[in-house]
Amino acid sequence: MTGPFSDVRLVVGLGNPGQAYAAHRHNVGFWCVRRLARNWSIRFKSSRWARVGEGQVDNQPLVLAKPRTFVNRSGDAAAALLQRYKLSPPQMLVICDDLELAVGRIRLRPRGSDGGHNGLRDIIYAIDSEDFPRLRIGIGRPRTAEGEPVTHPLVVAKYVLGEPEPEEQEALEAAVERAAEAVACLLREGLAAAMNRYN
Repeated sequence: MTGPFSDVRLVVGLGNPGQAYAAHRHNVGFWCVRRLARNWSIRFKSSRWARVGEGQVDNQPLVLAKPRTFVNRSGDAAAALLQRYKLSPPQMLVICDDLELAVGRIRLRPRGSDGGHNGLRDIIYAIDSEDFPRLRIGIGRPRTAEGEPVTHPLVVAKYVLGEPEPEEQEALEAAVERAAEAVACLLREGLAAAMNRYN
């Protein structure tokens, strides 16, 4: 991923399947992959583990995927997709939400720990590797009336599995657009260029 073109051939957006979850903060990974599919005229079809779209970007093959597993079990889908397409972990970009990033911020990294994200944790466990790039989209952390960050698991779960307020929604939609631009940059110019431009 250091040359002018990226080795990434699989982009996995994390989210919970089903219409009931579609508008939740936890599903911004799905939103971004849908945006990429629209930008590149890639159509999804169902497979056992994911909704998958196969296409090309600048004559390079690319697979977009939305796992059919819940976020906390994303590892099964990621492992199956890597095996199906005969890819290594560094060839997979994972897009997910991030509580610790301010609403609308994005951050691209070449590898690393799960950062407290259960979906990333499950992927790392399932493929036995932290060596895959990830793009995090900030959803912010819930706060008390006094502005203090909330860490109680039940409150956090309700927050991530909730719909954004209108102003927040606008910021998230702009972030998804920016994240899609970052993915395009990564594929065409490499990870370092995308990190420099979009982090």
